[in-house]
Amino acid sequence: MDAAAIVETITPLVPGALLETVPSVDFPTLYAPCAQIVEVCRALRDTPSLRFDMLVEVTAVDFFPRTPRFEVVYHLVSVANRLRLRVKTRVDLGVAVPTVSGVWAAAGWPEREVWDMFGIVFDGHQDLRRILMPEDWEGHPLRKDYPVQIRKVAQTYQPLEVTEQDFRANLERDRTRRPTTH
Repeated sequence: MDAAAIVETITPLVPGALLETVPSVDFPTLYAPCAQIVEVCRALRDTPSLRFDMLVEVTAVDFFPRTPRFEVVYHLVSVANRLRLRVKTRVDLGVAVPTVSGVWAAAGWPEREVWDMFGIVFDGHQDLRRILMPEDWEGHPLRKDYPVQIRKVAQTYQPLEVTEQDFRANLERDRTRRPTTH
C-alpha cells in the first residue's frame, strides 16, 4: 500500500486534515498537520485495513534556518498487514506538538529524547524531562545552532612493537593455558 492509498483511507476519518504524500525510497511517507497529529495517528492505528499498531521511533530533524524549523518524524509498523509508514509533521520553534503517548504508550521515552536533544515540547506529555543529558545541562545538543566549542589536542598513538620471539612466546603461553577439548 502506497502513501496515496493510506491518505485516501484516513482522510474521511480526520476531517479538515491536509495530508500530503511525498516520494520516498524506502517506505510510504506522509505529512500531517501538527495540530491534528493525534487524530491522524489514532486513525492510522484504529482503521482495520491499516492497523499501525506499533510505534517504532519518534525522532526529529532540524532544518535551521528554514521555517518551520523542525520536522518530528514517527515511524510506524502494522504487524498484521506487514506495512511500514513514516509520518512527519512540521513544527516551528516554540510550538508544542501534541503527545501521541495516548495512542501508543511507547511514545513516552522517544518524545523525551526529542525534547532533550532538540527542545521540541510535547504538549500533554506526562514526564517531559531530560533522559540523555544531565538535568543541569543547558541547551539541546542536536539543534544546528547549538554552540560546539570543544578544543582537544589531537591524539597520536605509537604502534605496538613486539619482537618475533615475544610473539611466539605469547602464543605458546596461550596454548598451554587453554584447556584442550576433544
